[in-house]
Amino acid sequence: MILHRGADLDADAVRRVAAGTPVELSPGLLAALGRRREDLVTSLETSGPVYGVTTGMGALAGVTLDAAARARHQENLVVGRAVGSAPWLTPAQARAVLAVRLRTFLHPEAAVSPGLCVRLADLLGRGVLPCIPLRGNGAAGEIIPLAHVGAVVLGAGRTLDGRDAGPFGFGAKEGVAFLEGVPVATALAVLQSAAAEGLLEQAVRVLAATAEVLRASPDPLRPGLARADDVLDDLHAQLRSLRPAPTVAGLQAPLSVRVAPAALAVARRRVRDLADAVDRALDGVTDSPAFLDDASFAGTAGFAGTELAASSDALAAAVLHVAETSVARTHRTLDPRLTGLTPQLSPEPGVQAGLVALHKRAVGVAHRLRRFAVPALGGAVETSLGQEDVQSFGLEAAECLGELLDGLREVLAVELLAVHRARLLRGGLAGVSDDVTSGLDALAAALGDSVGDGVDPVVTDRPYGLDVDRVVDLLRDGRF
Repeated sequence: MILHRGADLDADAVRRVAAGTPVELSPGLLAALGRRREDLVTSLETSGPVYGVTTGMGALAGVTLDAAARARHQENLVVGRAVGSAPWLTPAQARAVLAVRLRTFLHPEAAVSPGLCVRLADLLGRGVLPCIPLRGNGAAGEIIPLAHVGAVVLGAGRTLDGRDAGPFGFGAKEGVAFLEGVPVATALAVLQSAAAEGLLEQAVRVLAATAEVLRASPDPLRPGLARADDVLDDLHAQLRSLRPAPTVAGLQAPLSVRVAPAALAVARRRVRDLADAVDRALDGVTDSPAFLDDASFAGTAGFAGTELAASSDALAAAVLHVAETSVARTHRTLDPRLTGLTPQLSPEPGVQAGLVALHKRAVGVAHRLRRFAVPALGGAVETSLGQEDVQSFGLEAAECLGELLDGLREVLAVELLAVHRARLLRGGLAGVSDDVTSGLDALAAALGDSVGDGVDPVVTDRPYGLDVDRVVDLLRDGRF
């Protein structure tokens, strides 16, 4: 991927880089970076005190540095702040962080050297990825994780595969620039917004299949009933298409079926909010001090990931509710009054337990997820002798959202296993679309079960935990 301007490295491009695509900076972009860098170096000669460049940082901002100290300062800023430990971000997440850091360095306010930008592209090309701590970032910005990234850029930090990046040096202002902004929270949000969007699409398909198992009335999906909500109206239309010939028994569908579209609509909106926050973070001024067009330097609050944290928190809460509706529907599938099948979907009620313990697993997962739905944004604590007195905790919000997405995938896997068992006992699931049927066939193949063709499927009790793992992989790989 050749970059001609910063905007070329948008959220979609960051996701491609995270998946392994290398990046290269065009000659024109390198030339523009070089001109901007020359302007900054010239301005530093006459600008007076510049935070983090001619002075210390944080509570030590009042310390004026002489020429010898300035020469060491930019690299010292980074190395001494790499205080994190495992768990580390995954290779894909680390690649996304490098990509976002590169994107923000292409902004004119950063005015870093072309060589530093090429260094980041080189690390991506060689797959030399820093160990970036997921937890323990109590700074106003992302100083601790970014120090780990910067240390690898300098050739002094830990990498995921143990390789040495080779030596490199920071020029004036490049150390403080490296520690500013929210590229880690932005990178995680780039990946999580896409993951959430795909997972919610799968949740819609699971809902349609479960509604057919429960012989649920489609009345709540009738056209016009969501006229005040375009997102919900689209979901209703999608669910009607996924279950075009519904089998119906009873006037009222279980509440967990009826309210699920509204829960999904809320979650879809929150995904959009997070994606919008990502775009603003990629385009916004995150450097502090920022080098402005009038050749002056200005302190900013661009290192505060408030919106990313708040948007991640909101999406986490919405995902929790989607997961809870899934757990409730799984319980309903065990009720013969709703399915017309055997209690607990057991082939021999009383002799074999069926899927009752699977539902208990989903209950345990949902209960655990509630702890991660507590907003991470709150909890400010003074640090740095009072210089920093508030934090956004964007990395913690991202970690919680990641737990929620993994948990939703797990409870959807349990719900799908109930759908699969009901399909085997019923001899098919006639009311769903060909698209849903294909997904259920892929699930059956992943489990080693068959539907039709004269093959007797396996419906006896077995260690279902292995089945959950297989279905989770199916969902993660996008095969359902």
